[in-house]
Amino acid sequence: MDITLSLKKVYHFLFKEDSVLSWIVNLVLAFVLVKFIIYPGLSLLLGTSLPLVAVVSGSMEHNGLDFDSWWEENKEYYEAQGISQEMFSSYRFTNGFDKGDVMILVGAESVVLGDVIVYSSATHQYPIIHRVIYIDEETLEYELKGDNNLGADPLLVSDSQVLGKALYRIPKIGWVKIWFAELIGG
Repeated sequence: MDITLSLKKVYHFLFKEDSVLSWIVNLVLAFVLVKFIIYPGLSLLLGTSLPLVAVVSGSMEHNGLDFDSWWEENKEYYEAQGISQEMFSSYRFTNGFDKGDVMILVGAESVVLGDVIVYSSATHQYPIIHRVIYIDEETLEYELKGDNNLGADPLLVSDSQVLGKALYRIPKIGWVKIWFAELIGG
């Protein structure tokens, strides 16, 4: 009986009470749940150490253009790489994605031309998310390019640098992370 009464008091404190302390405890509990249960669970389920990533740059944006208009502006570069409009239109995220979107990643056991992957870079603080535009089959290194960038990334990316492959896009919710990082100066 004491346990039931204690649980009722905890429940009331967390979900019914309208106090600053209750609010703070709820925030701490939410942080602990996400950091130590939900995020590791997603990592295990999706096969990557980085199951979610907020897009923090506009390098994959298509600037509001539909695919055909975007292709007309960018086809010269891609056709020089041997990528036709038909090929590109079969890729995932053919309309790119925007700063502030959250991407759900899976482990990248096999990477193919057109995949959008996240990789770690020695020259950048945060992981980078770009599209594979060339694969060196001998060395398993990838040339990548942000859809909105003029050229490819300066260095080839090795298989060991790949953190995951983009599977789904959740629009706009990454702005919370971006605003928070800007607020604390990160």
